[in-house]
Amino acid sequence: MGATGPAHDFPTGVPSTVEVADGVFAYVQPDGSWWINNTGFVIGGNEVCAVDASSTELRTRGFLEAIAAVTPSPVRTLVNTHHHGDHTNGNCLFDGARVIGHVNCRDNMADQRIGGLDAVFGSVDWGDLTVRPPDVTFPDRMELAVGDAGVEVLYAGGPAHTTGDAVVWLPGPRVLFAGDLVFHGGTPFVLMGSVAGSLEALQLVRRLQPEVVVPGHGGVGGLELVTVVEDYLVWLQDVARESREAGLTPLEAAYETDMGPWADLLDSERLVGNLHRAYAELEGGPLGEPIDLVEAFTDMVEFHGGPLRCLA
Repeated sequence: MGATGPAHDFPTGVPSTVEVADGVFAYVQPDGSWWINNTGFVIGGNEVCAVDASSTELRTRGFLEAIAAVTPSPVRTLVNTHHHGDHTNGNCLFDGARVIGHVNCRDNMADQRIGGLDAVFGSVDWGDLTVRPPDVTFPDRMELAVGDAGVEVLYAGGPAHTTGDAVVWLPGPRVLFAGDLVFHGGTPFVLMGSVAGSLEALQLVRRLQPEVVVPGHGGVGGLELVTVVEDYLVWLQDVARESREAGLTPLEAAYETDMGPWADLLDSERLVGNLHRAYAELEGGPLGEPIDLVEAFTDMVEFHGGPLRCLA
């Protein structure tokens, strides 16, 4: 694997462009905490297929400059792995590219906005961005020809991290862009999706048997990254079951919980939001059903002791 330097330095560290297979690159942004995501791109013939934008204008322009440092070929296609703003805010900067996402990704962006989150994340310089939902949607799978590179975009099922997660799979080199199905070094987050559904979606990842997994946040790895997320989610289900039976609220349960092997993961306050989702599933509702996100984020901010750490 080779790496090239990025165009910008950021408070959390210098992003790196890592060639994970011939013509396939991961753009890894440390430290992978709130709003600091990974992206990537595939070069084929005289075009580029990019995987996800970033949260701010500066970070997305840094990604575009990193692509340009590797190839003069234009980005013709941008795939969104899901609707969250750290992966889609910068869509509007991909001039001349079609944007592809799952049909639920597009639907989830219908009322999306950029910014207005100071109470949760403090002040962030988002830049001059406008919401741009996918132009092209798919229900289950879509095959893309990027030069000679076969690229498959697969609905992950679930709901998982969200109700519209997609993974980008290159069967030739066996590289998987997993989006936020997989976090590396950060606490998994399923508030807007499902705990049980995430475990099902990760089985899809295992069936593909990738040799390289590019997570939505954190460093590149292999299937060992999937194991960590699965173990966390099973542990979360156990905590939720015991805490609910004890009559604790999700916030009370988080205060009472020994994080054990998960204590060093970034953004530990996500446990509170995850417990809100796990409690909803224990009540027997449909997986991924809407729950009170304002209450969940309010509890997360209280658990954290103020606005959540965000250095986007």
